[in-house]
Amino acid sequence: LERWQSMNVSEFAATVLEQGWCIQTDWLPDERIAELTDLVRRHWEQGDFHAAGVGRGAARDIRHDIRGDRILWLDDCSEAVVRRYIKGELESLRLAFNVAGYLGLHEFEGHFAVYPPGAGYARHRDRFRDSDARVVSLILYLNRNWQTEDGGELRLYPHGAASSPIDIMPSGGTLAGFLSAEMEHEVLAARREGFSLTGWFRRRPLV
Repeated sequence: LERWQSMNVSEFAATVLEQGWCIQTDWLPDERIAELTDLVRRHWEQGDFHAAGVGRGAARDIRHDIRGDRILWLDDCSEAVVRRYIKGELESLRLAFNVAGYLGLHEFEGHFAVYPPGAGYARHRDRFRDSDARVVSLILYLNRNWQTEDGGELRLYPHGAASSPIDIMPSGGTLAGFLSAEMEHEVLAARREGFSLTGWFRRRPLV
């Protein structure tokens, strides 16, 4: 656990709340990343993933021109390594956000994502227009031996249209966190399959 604590959860939460985003490399030990990566690959090869949509409810649609990843919701994947991550590191982080910002976060909603070569996700925000439940977005990358030439960067726009973007390489073990309602972001196309665990800390919706 000491390696995981290279940035402590309180510091990570405080940084997200102060500047809108935070990146931490080596968030989990290599062996934990390997366990999650092997699990994702097994489900991917079994055909358990499905095309991701945009919008929700009656407005939900499959738009490959906007979003090319395929997903497997964690609720449909009950392996012990997933439960350990949610109840361990993520629970510690949820509590740290609540202490730092009195956010009332009460659950984590998430899925595994696979981006086939050439797939990306157009610029967007994570919070739905008709719900303010999603507060903090988190992406844990599960890609072994990722190289710069592989592409697939997460591109953040910290200050909207006028800002210079920040690109994050999706290397295995890197955790990206940002405010769901404020941070515009996109996923650039990659030259190889990209794996991640993506999700949101949620509060009970106010609207």
